[in-house]
Amino acid sequence: QVQLVESGGGLVQAGGSLRLSCATSGPTFSSYAMGWFRQAPGKEREFVAAISKSGGSIYYADSVKGRFTISRDNVKNAVYLQMNSLKPEDSAVYYCAARFSAYSGRIYDRHTAYDMWGQGTQVTVSS
Repeated sequence: QVQLVESGGGLVQAGGSLRLSCATSGPTFSSYAMGWFRQAPGKEREFVAAISKSGGSIYYADSVKGRFTISRDNVKNAVYLQMNSLKPEDSAVYYCAARFSAYSGRIYDRHTAYDMWGQGTQVTVSS
């Protein structure tokens, strides 16, 4: 199994940027499709972005498209989420997720598709 540790969250003003990182352990990172999800207080966990194990397929939630960029580095065993033009409604705990994928181009946008999760990192955007 892969251990996931998120970092990079914090407090930022609206319009600002943050870059989240998800460091992983284990020798098989390149076998895992990865995703970012977020959960605000009182709300359900929400899909943000996903990337295939090869990095060749990427998918975003409509709410972040054009503002967020997901990427991965299969040498450093890490996945990233660059967040620009942040809005107060982006405030949430952001989670990194992983699952084994047999398909190089497959992405997963449902949280139930993932079986490995990080502990989360708080992002707060002030207006």
